[in-house]
Amino acid sequence: MFSFLFGRSSAEEHVARYVIREHDGGRSLDEVLKDRYVQNRLTPEQQRRLLDRPEIIAAISGDTLEAARESPGADATA
Repeated sequence: MFSFLFGRSSAEEHVARYVIREHDGGRSLDEVLKDRYVQNRLTPEQQRRLLDRPEIIAAISGDTLEAARESPGADATA
């Protein structure tokens, strides 16, 4: 009955895909979130919700994990 209160808008879907695509293209998450495309299409609350989306978390955490594996100290053993 009140599912519209909790549903995601199509704008959020489009922006989420944009954020992932731009981040995969080499831009930092902070840079992408400050982009006019994101700012003009989502409210501040919707922008915060982007960071809770599983696909955004997977895209960003995958890069963090990859960067940690590539860091110079990653192969050091204690």
